[in-house]
Amino acid sequence: MSEVSGTVGRMRELIVTENSTIDGVIELAGDWFSPGGGDPDVDMSDVLAALEEQRNAADALLLGRTSFEDMRGYWPKQTDDTTGISAYLNSVSKYVVSGTLTEPEWENSTVLSGDPRSEIETLKAAEGKDIVTTGSITLVRALVAAGLVDEYRLFVYPVVVGEGRRLFDGATGVPKLRLVENRTFASGIVLLRYRTAS
Repeated sequence: MSEVSGTVGRMRELIVTENSTIDGVIELAGDWFSPGGGDPDVDMSDVLAALEEQRNAADALLLGRTSFEDMRGYWPKQTDDTTGISAYLNSVSKYVVSGTLTEPEWENSTVLSGDPRSEIETLKAAEGKDIVTTGSITLVRALVAAGLVDEYRLFVYPVVVGEGRRLFDGATGVPKLRLVENRTFASGIVLLRYRTAS
């Protein structure tokens, strides 16, 4: 959760949350990450608790079209999900950046079809909790380039895949980042939280 979550009258913060390999890959190619929790023999309860903390600090989810459609096709069907993720995703306000999508077909979803920077700046200026974006590699890279990201939350998995798209490929002019949390979980996953220097 961000250091100033819930502060009335402040500008909302845009939080990038990504699952990453040790070598920085965030693309979910291969089998290194499973949205349903992965290996049943690995205790993920502490990771799920951290995700719940983050959900409680956010009231908006921002996605690119591909990630939105992937989530829409998966999570609403998870009727026996005990993690709380499905219920949260169905109820949270979702914003999808797309110039072609017209009907989101998922409750509490809004299509942002105008200028992405302007649309997101308007969202950030509104009162509310954190705005979280996850997946959405093309969108996230555009947010990074536009200087709109306030915090990065990286769940780093103890895996090396050697190929795939990385979060900061081609990124230039990224401001210095400040480490505000380094949390290790029983599974070997590490949460690294970085805030942009202010």
